[in-house]
Amino acid sequence: MKRYVKRGFSPVTSPFNENGDKRTVMNKLLLGLTPGEYLVQALRNPFNWVLAVIFAIGIPVLIGRFYYGLAWATSGSYDYPWGLFLGFGLFAMVPLSSSGFQLGTACEIFGRHDLEPIERLALLNGLLGYFFAVMYLLADLGQPWRLPYPMVVSFGPAAVLFLVAWHVATYLSVQVLEVSSAFFEWIGLPAGKAAVRRITLGLTVAGIILSTLHQGALGALFTYAPGKVHPLWYSSSFQWLHFFVSSLPGGLCMVITVSTIASKMMTWRGDVRFHKSLERCQISLAKGACMGIATYITIKLIGIAHDNKWSYLDTGWGQWFMLEIIVGFMLPLVLMTYGAHTKKIGIVRFGALLTVIGVVLNRVNTAMITFNWKLTEREIPPLREFIISIMLFATYIVVYRFILYRLPILYQWKAEEAVEPVTETEAALEPLPVRSRDGLPVGSYKSTTRLD
Repeated sequence: MKRYVKRGFSPVTSPFNENGDKRTVMNKLLLGLTPGEYLVQALRNPFNWVLAVIFAIGIPVLIGRFYYGLAWATSGSYDYPWGLFLGFGLFAMVPLSSSGFQLGTACEIFGRHDLEPIERLALLNGLLGYFFAVMYLLADLGQPWRLPYPMVVSFGPAAVLFLVAWHVATYLSVQVLEVSSAFFEWIGLPAGKAAVRRITLGLTVAGIILSTLHQGALGALFTYAPGKVHPLWYSSSFQWLHFFVSSLPGGLCMVITVSTIASKMMTWRGDVRFHKSLERCQISLAKGACMGIATYITIKLIGIAHDNKWSYLDTGWGQWFMLEIIVGFMLPLVLMTYGAHTKKIGIVRFGALLTVIGVVLNRVNTAMITFNWKLTEREIPPLREFIISIMLFATYIVVYRFILYRLPILYQWKAEEAVEPVTETEAALEPLPVRSRDGLPVGSYKSTTRLD
């Protein structure tokens, strides 16, 4: 696609083409290219060939998992019940998807409109993260057609899993509605977008309630197995709080990482508004992430002191714990604090990437590595489980890229031309206005493209 853009090709950003004719849905799906041109650019992308190899290997293995059963693909047992499907796919992807309710709250509740250029990206990150967490869950449970059964037929209101299931399902529906405004713009259905905008505040509040509750509920799941998780990763009093607080910087740093990748790999897709405001928005998110990391480290140390677990630090498990805390949280805290203060965006982005790795490592440690830590033999996931996990994550990347290419996430949809006042954010990105002889500013209003 970059080659076509360099030759003067303009990607789809409005419902009309260069001749003024209205685009068809197929034309929008092909990004304004002919089928032959689209196929050529897809074949030229080496990353697509890597994905093709992953799918060629992974899809048959996934089919075999449902045909032969779970034992054919995993080595799960009563000692190690949670493998990569849940240890990584569910417990790790959910905290990295908390960006949806955080950015929605910041923009819609607290009026942080300066973050709007990446708000939709954060909402999409939250939606896809939760959706594919459910996909990993289905790969582990099997029989996806029976998914509604424990939710609407056989109630278990006393179980934390019942709470988590309803929270995830309800919040996933909320996120679909939040992201649907971009789809309605793209498809050309202003009535649908207007309907979503009327309930935006309610959706945001619902997202806050549902997401904060089930982030902590995931941690509360481990209180069912006291003594199995290593004491440094388990606290009966603070377990739910550890999961909730660590999800806050995890979601913010995931947005920093994803937006950085999108700005580098999809430069042609983002508009001037996105690229000009990206570094400023990332620094703002890094400041919030630093506060979240500092809070998490403090609560983590309080939990150790509360249960008097200091002696465990002088063990091999203690060294592994310190590696997680130092590399995954303390070092990113220092890097992002310094980077945000000095406006060095490269350091901020590196610290955000380390935080994402730290959150993933924490969840994998809690659900898999330190589970039943007293046993002498450790469980290593088999090759088929690795293959299915990689294939599902590759599908996550493909869907993510497919949506970013098309829907107005990184750019504004040019549905109509109108005149609107210059916002504070736009004024900060543009030169000072020229003043006339009488001292009044000239050009306080400008012709621009409205998003709605």
